[in-house]
Amino acid sequence: MKVAIIGAGPAGIEAASLLAQQGVNVTLFEQEASPLKNLTDKAFLFPDFAEAEQLVLALTQKLRNPMIQVETSTPIVDLQEDSRQWILTTQQGKRHIFDRVLVATGYTPFDAHRKEELGYGIYKGIHTSLEMEQMLKTKHIVNTVGDIPRRITFLQCVGSRDEKTGNHYCSKICCVTAVKQAIEAKKLLPQTEVSVFYMDLRMWGQGFEEMYRHAQEEYHIQFVRGRISEASSTFDGRVQIKAEDTLMGLPLKMTTDLLILMVGMEASQGTRTLAKACGQCGDYGFFKTVDPQLGDNLTSLPHLYAAGTCKRPMSINDTLNDARSAAWRLMED
Repeated sequence: MKVAIIGAGPAGIEAASLLAQQGVNVTLFEQEASPLKNLTDKAFLFPDFAEAEQLVLALTQKLRNPMIQVETSTPIVDLQEDSRQWILTTQQGKRHIFDRVLVATGYTPFDAHRKEELGYGIYKGIHTSLEMEQMLKTKHIVNTVGDIPRRITFLQCVGSRDEKTGNHYCSKICCVTAVKQAIEAKKLLPQTEVSVFYMDLRMWGQGFEEMYRHAQEEYHIQFVRGRISEASSTFDGRVQIKAEDTLMGLPLKMTTDLLILMVGMEASQGTRTLAKACGQCGDYGFFKTVDPQLGDNLTSLPHLYAAGTCKRPMSINDTLNDARSAAWRLMED
C-alpha cells in the first residue's frame, strides 16, 4: 500500500510516523521549503508553557524513518480519483499515483490588513499575535521608539466571529493564546500594564481556566469585556484606541504602546484548492468530512482522508490526536 500525505505540519508528520511504524510506505508532500511552518514561529505552548522548539525537534525526529519520504517545495494543485487510486499533480505538472491519500494541509492565519479600522500595516505599534510570538521568542518587546512599553493591549477575535469578514466561527485558540502571551509579556516586563479586550473568554481545555485565573490573580492582567472599534496613531508614536466596555455600557478611549491583534485561523489556500479539486468543500473553505462524530477523518470518496486544521480550527494537542485517529482509520479501510 502506497500512501500520500499532503502537508508536513504536526498532523501530517504525526500520521506519517504512526503509519511508518506499522510498515506503511508514506510520501509526505510539503509546499514550503521545510516542514512545520506554522509551529516554528511559536515561542511557548499552552497550558504548560513548554518551549515550542522542543515539539518541533521531536516531530522532526519522527521524519527520520526509512519508510517516510519527504518532498518539500512541492505544492499539490490537483487531486483526482481514478479506478480507486488517487492521482496527485504537483505545481510543476508531475503526476504521482497512490492507493490512499491523507489531506493535512493545515490553516493560514487571518490577514489583519483586512480589518482596516484596526490600523494594522498603517500605524506603528500595531502587531499580530504571530509577531508577538517572535517578540516573546527573542525576549525583545519594545515600543515604536525602542523603549520598554508602559502598556500592552491585546484584542481578541480579529477575523473570527466577525460579520464583516464573513468568518462567523470561533478560531478556538485565540483566547488561550492571548492569556498565554499576556502572562509571558508580564514575566518579561513586570512593570508593564497588560490588558485584554474580549467578547467572551473561551477556555477550552484542561488547565486553561486555571491559567486565566493565574493571569488575574498572580500577574494582575486586566480583562475588559468589550470591542475596539478603531485604532490610530498619536503624535508621540503611541496607539489611541476607541472602544466600548460592554459590561458597563460605556465608551472608552485610551492609549497604549502596543496593540496586539489576536488573529484567527482560516482555511489555507492549499486546503481550498484541493477541496475544490475533489469536491470536498466544506464551510468557510475548510475540508469536508462525513460527520463530526464517527466519520470525522473520512470523506465521501474512497481512500481519501483528512486530519487536523484543514477541517476546522484546532489546538496542537487536538491536531496531533486527530492525526493519530486518521492514520488508524486509513489502515483499517
